[in-house]
Amino acid sequence: MVRTQQGPRSRYREQTRSEIKEVALQQLADGGVGALALTRIAKEMGLSGPALYRYFASRDDLLSALIRDAYDDAAAAMTEAAQGASAAARSPRARLHSLADAYRAWAVGEPHRYLLIQGAPVPGYVAPDDTLDRARAVLGPFLAVFADGTPGTGVAAVVAEMTTWLGADEAVGAWVATYAPAAAGDTGRSAQALAGAVLAWAQLHGSVGLEAAGQFAGMGHSGATLLRAQAEMLADAFELK
Repeated sequence: MVRTQQGPRSRYREQTRSEIKEVALQQLADGGVGALALTRIAKEMGLSGPALYRYFASRDDLLSALIRDAYDDAAAAMTEAAQGASAAARSPRARLHSLADAYRAWAVGEPHRYLLIQGAPVPGYVAPDDTLDRARAVLGPFLAVFADGTPGTGVAAVVAEMTTWLGADEAVGAWVATYAPAAAGDTGRSAQALAGAVLAWAQLHGSVGLEAAGQFAGMGHSGATLLRAQAEMLADAFELK
């Protein structure tokens, strides 16, 4: 593959953008989204306000860049976990645990980035359309796990709604086909894969989101133990082997 050479100006621009994002991430870590301020970033970097706006047109432009990076890094962590579990020929149940552990590890390792993409919406901010595909890439590896299951009556209503969703949105079927090709064209398997992935997301965010926000402090359990119990219940609901 031919690599495009960047000139000095382009390299400097990318380096400066990266430095701006690093300062912004520190602000997020220190005080959440409310602490993010372009004027403070410019001051810390020794830039004027107008100079900084040459790299990011607005706070929302910077937020979008941080959100894209966070989704991409989370998706990379999930993909790595999925590939490792597949290479080790683990069972669907074991693969679910591997994915859940990877999701938690990324979130609690960088809670400010996790809460940026999975926490409360930022008032007035509208995420760009391309964040949807990035979010789906994070959950994509779960689709293949649940495509191999057998959903019980307790999750039948969710599977039914996923069946309707598949019929209404072609992009959803394409998402399933990308991550669970064996289910492509099979509405039943695709719907159960979607149901499992959506339920996994809800379960994961429920416990991991609380842990990332520091809500488990002073309680007598570990986040890892709670997540394992939740994953076991979900595996039972889909009769994962």
